[in-house]
Amino acid sequence: MFVSVMCDLGSDDSRKAVFGLLPQYGFEKVQRACFESSSISEKHLTNLKRDIDKVTDYYDTIRIYQFPVEGRLAVSILKENKWKRLLVNPPAKV
Repeated sequence: MFVSVMCDLGSDDSRKAVFGLLPQYGFEKVQRACFESSSISEKHLTNLKRDIDKVTDYYDTIRIYQFPVEGRLAVSILKENKWKRLLVNPPAKV
């Protein structure tokens, strides 16, 4: 599964913690606040979300893009200390 993590972190402490955590799960930094992995499992991703919860605060936003999830794009968003998940269907064929 391909996973991309976009970080919008409100403090240096959160930034250091998250940027230190992602490489431990096999993510590579591809841009200033973007990390990618093509080899993470669903179980490790669940553990990563739990670990991110521990080191972030109310002002931090994290977006995780996963593909494929049941043939769709999944977007998980951590905002104001709450995770939300959105599944995006492929465009309809005309």
